[in-house]
Amino acid sequence: MSAFNIIRREMPAILALAVPIVAGLGASTLLGVTDSIMLAPLGVLPLAAVGVTNAVAIILFAAIYGLLSALSVHVGTAHGAGQGRRIPVILRNGLALGAMVGTCGTAVMLLVWLLLPYLGQPAEVLAIMFPYWVAISFVMLPYSILTAFKTTFEATDRPWLGASFAFLAVVINIPLNYSLIWGVGPMPQLGLTGAGIASLAAEGLALLVAWFFWKSAKSTRKIRLRAKISRVEIALLAREGAPLGLMYVAETGAMAVATLMIGTFGAVALAGNQVAMSVGGLLYMLPLGISGAVAIRIAQERGAGHVDALRPITWAAMGLAMAWLSTAAIILAFYGRNIAGLITSDLEVIKIAATIFVVFAFSQVMDGVQSTMTGALRGLSDTGFPATVSLAAYWVIGMPLGWLLAHQGGMGPAGVWAGFVIALGLASVVLVWRFFGQTKLAMATTIQVRV
Repeated sequence: MSAFNIIRREMPAILALAVPIVAGLGASTLLGVTDSIMLAPLGVLPLAAVGVTNAVAIILFAAIYGLLSALSVHVGTAHGAGQGRRIPVILRNGLALGAMVGTCGTAVMLLVWLLLPYLGQPAEVLAIMFPYWVAISFVMLPYSILTAFKTTFEATDRPWLGASFAFLAVVINIPLNYSLIWGVGPMPQLGLTGAGIASLAAEGLALLVAWFFWKSAKSTRKIRLRAKISRVEIALLAREGAPLGLMYVAETGAMAVATLMIGTFGAVALAGNQVAMSVGGLLYMLPLGISGAVAIRIAQERGAGHVDALRPITWAAMGLAMAWLSTAAIILAFYGRNIAGLITSDLEVIKIAATIFVVFAFSQVMDGVQSTMTGALRGLSDTGFPATVSLAAYWVIGMPLGWLLAHQGGMGPAGVWAGFVIALGLASVVLVWRFFGQTKLAMATTIQVRV
């Protein structure tokens, strides 16, 4: 079969995986978006508090997601190779690893609170956000374990099952959030604190449902076979996932620092950035979902020994990502002010958010290339190189350049993000080069084995 036919055949398979992965990731992000929308009527300060909290929390959530994403590659490879009895072993050890990293994530975020007063954030924002910060810190434990379930379902061709548990958290969160923020019926009126409690309760309940489903459903019987918890297995997953965790820390950590840099422009700038990030975060779920889908498909085909399909799978994923993200870029560039107006009525906040949206529009194409290539390399178990590229692009190039554009270039808050757009472009070129090299090596190795 020609490469073109494989690309055309692969597009539905990539979509079948990417859409539910994107939906699940988007549902997780919707917890923060819901907080932003429901707290916006309370004024600038609660909205800014959500922005600061989420800017830091997303680093740890991304690290957890990255570290545990090695689980999907291992499960996908076993699934493609027809090694069904290996999957319960990977899952049970993945759940143990999830509990460990979730606990560590909670502890780290609680410790970060002690640093905030020294990072130049508005004192009036810090004065109201501690209870919300604590609640979001504890969300990491159920999120981590739920991620282990979700990635396993995705890699065994049941991605909508994983997405459904993420959506369940949103369904629970919306009414609970509203009730605790505004004090509906017997519920106390807790404002910002109520939003944090609601998010924690929603994620915890979604995990309980997923756990009972795994333990009792007939469809999950084969993946809950008894398996020992192995330090060697956990170490293997952690060792391969650690570079991915580092990569996402590099990316989201840079975004968090960018938010802190924007905080030096004041509370209104922070609120405008939070409005833009609420939408930008949802859009980012698509390249992240494509990345997850291409990683699983490459792992499955690699496990089955079909190395000729690796490049066509990646080009199919790239085409899908570009089509969607180009459309998103046009919408952000021309309708950013209208989108911001749906979230807040504050004209100054809308103005800043709309300016940031224009910069986000340029970043969409770069995101598509970088994320797709990262996913393809992940499927090949090449995780260290992308992590190094991300670290250099975001911290060595993007952040200093963003500071210069914002302050010396006169671009203001939008300039911070412009620096990262340039960094993404450079990273994309390097990752494409790496992918060609790795697939060439994989095909050459297969030919030698056959000979």
